[in-house]
Order: sequence, then C-alpha cells, then structure tokens
Amino acid sequence: MKLQGKSIQCVVATLLVALAGGTASLALAEGRHGHGGMGGMGGMHMSERMLDGVNATPEQRTQIKQIMQSAMTDLAAQREAGRALRLQAMNVFTQPYVDANAAEALRQQMLARHDQASKRMMQAMIEASRVLTPDQRRQLAEGLAKRQEMMQRHQRERGQMDKRG
Repeated sequence: MKLQGKSIQCVVATLLVALAGGTASLALAEGRHGHGGMGGMGGMHMSERMLDGVNATPEQRTQIKQIMQSAMTDLAAQREAGRALRLQAMNVFTQPYVDANAAEALRQQMLARHDQASKRMMQAMIEASRVLTPDQRRQLAEGLAKRQEMMQRHQRERGQMDKRG
C-alpha cells in the first residue's frame, strides 16, 4: 500500500496519538501505582502490545522503553507540581471569600504545567517514532484504527444495553 498526501498525514497523526496514549498511560500508571507501570497493566503493557503488533526488534523495544522511561521521570516532577497547584486551588476555594485573581493565577499556572507536560510527551513521541520504520508506523496506525473501531462498537452496544434496561 503506497501512501500519499493526506494518507501520510493521517498515518503520522494516528502514530502521534498512539504514542501519546502510550505515554499518557504510562504517566497515569505511574501516578496511580507509584512506579513506571513497567510490569503491570499500565501504559507500558499497552506499549508492549503495540510493539508486538509491529514486530519491533529487541533493540527497538529497548530504545523505546528508554525514551518512555526518561519521559516518565521528567513528568514525575511535573506531576508533583500539579498536586501542589491542586492543593493551592483547594485552599483558594475553601476560604470565606474566593479570590478570583488568585484562582485565575492558579488556572494559568495549571495550563502552563499541562503545556510543559504536553511538550515533553510530544518530544518522547517524536523520539520513539524515529526508532520505528515507516512500515512499522503504518502497521501501528492500522492496528490503532481497528482498536478504535472496536471500542466504538462496544460503546454503542453498551449504550443500547443501557437504553433497554
């Protein structure tokens, strides 16, 4: 299958979403479980499944794991900063008088923190995409499209079941 123009853009966009999802899953797994999710059902498990699906070599797996682990280490400090901001926000909103300026300042700090995390995740995704071949990235995009279709089908089925009863 030869890809051109918009098809290439779709594959690249899908790859970035996939890698972002894996990275975000890793961050969530680390945040919930206090570790990088390297062994359990966290994002690294999904990354392993994705790498299995594209027949990644042991070298590629090692490189991608290192890239993602580095990103998770960097994001851990940002996660702590986010907790501190949420505590500050709770303090602002539990005062007898809610200071709108203080709340807005916190909101802007939270946005800046999210932007930093997004930039770091994108950097990791770009690095990981460079480890995979164009064919592997295409396979990854196709697998993710199938997975998304399955998830949407399950959501529709659940919605129909909810309506019945």
